[in-house]
Amino acid sequence: MSGTTPASAPGLRYPSNKKTIYDRNLNRSKNAELSRAAFAYLFIEMIGYAQRGAKDVTDLEQRLNNQGYPIGIRLLDLLLSRSSNPLSSIRPTRILPLLQFIAQTLYRHLFGRPADALERSGSDSAQYMLFDNEPMVNTYISLPREMSNLNCAAFVAGIIEGVCDGAGFPTEGVSAHSVGEQEGEGAGDGGKGKAMWPGKTVFLIKFKKEVLEREEILGRG
Repeated sequence: MSGTTPASAPGLRYPSNKKTIYDRNLNRSKNAELSRAAFAYLFIEMIGYAQRGAKDVTDLEQRLNNQGYPIGIRLLDLLLSRSSNPLSSIRPTRILPLLQFIAQTLYRHLFGRPADALERSGSDSAQYMLFDNEPMVNTYISLPREMSNLNCAAFVAGIIEGVCDGAGFPTEGVSAHSVGEQEGEGAGDGGKGKAMWPGKTVFLIKFKKEVLEREEILGRG
């Protein structure tokens, strides 16, 4: 009996050059771009899938968050392994480097640009805010009046939450909130002013108590 594996045997199939997808250079597809039309079609289908059985807008946003969460966990390892800088391939051990990784590296990988701003809450030391002036996931979404307060960037919030948990920074949750309309209010025309970024979204990231305790210990050296 020959020692070779039959071509019809189940499992991993090897092409004629004896190389599989695992042998390819990860950086080879680093700059590959996905058609926006293809993304919009796929994302709309994902929203439709999440909408089935959803009780209300809050439940729908939670379902979108759950769809993004496992992607964030996997993207963390993928982006760290693709880094050409040895220092950048080390998992963050402090909150600020982690958030900078999300705002810069993760956002550039997903949307081709960094996040627009990163701030710490002045009232809650455990909460940070990541701003996106124009979330791409909301670009092609048309919402009916009864769902006008839905923010589909909850999917991105799930990705961010997955990255945080995967890096060892558990959170109380990451949520997406529309703030563009609020910024347009109070203009000098009777509150009818238009916001510069009507779709502006803030991602609220609230870390658990043990993360802050660890941060304090590391801060003391």
